[in-house]
Amino acid sequence: MILAGDVGGTKVHLALYAFEHGQLVHVRDERFPAHEFNGLEEIVRRFLSESSNPEITAACFGVPGPVRGGRLRLTNLPWVLDSRELSADLNITHLFLINDLEANGYGIPELTPDQIFTLNLGDSSAVGNRALVSAGTGLGEGVLVWNGKTHVPMASEGGHCDYAARNPLEIELLIWLTQKFNGRVSFERVVSGPGLTNVYTFLRDQKHMEEPEWLRQRMVAEDPNAVIGEVGEEGKSELCAKALEVFAAAYGAEAGNMVLKALATGGMYIGGGIAPKMLKTMRGGAFMQAFIDKGRLSELLIHTPVHIILESRAALMGAAAYAEARAAEISGKSVRAASR
Repeated sequence: MILAGDVGGTKVHLALYAFEHGQLVHVRDERFPAHEFNGLEEIVRRFLSESSNPEITAACFGVPGPVRGGRLRLTNLPWVLDSRELSADLNITHLFLINDLEANGYGIPELTPDQIFTLNLGDSSAVGNRALVSAGTGLGEGVLVWNGKTHVPMASEGGHCDYAARNPLEIELLIWLTQKFNGRVSFERVVSGPGLTNVYTFLRDQKHMEEPEWLRQRMVAEDPNAVIGEVGEEGKSELCAKALEVFAAAYGAEAGNMVLKALATGGMYIGGGIAPKMLKTMRGGAFMQAFIDKGRLSELLIHTPVHIILESRAALMGAAAYAEARAAEISGKSVRAASR
């Protein structure tokens, strides 16, 4: 059995996978509120005990941030993760920590066509690097480097690069965010869950768009991002719809930037939990218009395939695939190959 994990600042998502006929088979998964536990080891022990303590041949956890020497200090949790310590404490010989966008990248080859929505067909026969941009609690970015045989995921912290305003409204937004955060503004301040709320608040407070009383009450009582997404997609509030449009445009602009930086002729993949929940807006034109709007290089973007990952367990699938492959490389025994 393969143990896979997706570790975030607010939740930890764990899953068990097996292999049948060379394909990943989902066995069980569960989400845990991270702040209620003292560390990842405690969560894993709870999960495995609830799963009848299966024999784990390999494990991999996708984590937010750069992993150096198998070690990572989380930004949003008071945890330090060390793959060697976790391996010893959990008695799992083959245990790995990789960046969460790397895990997402390794998950893409495991997806089936119904788990992907194609936003722009582009040149579907193109071969080359791919790029991955994933908006959720934060903004993750990565490159899938084409080595002539396969795509090798490479992590980046590009979401923390400077936010680039492209029109008068976005310039106003940038000025407002600069004042709000007392200085520098990254793309993550706009293209992320908290970023969506920032855009909404800017439109309400600075541009004086109407927030009706029923909406104000829902924003206070519920998850603001979920409310903005639901109400905006349904067209029940001009404010929410505009927030989604501004968000989608910034998302598209940065996705296009990543294609240029990585020369990702093999395609752009949009991950994270936000895009699948706002498909109507993503299809509405703001995303692709900003994605393509690259001046003399626009033709390159027009021919770049753009795919939205619909499967919420893509990062877990990637972590499981990575764990099996690395364990097989070390031990000389492949669970995937044996299942064929």
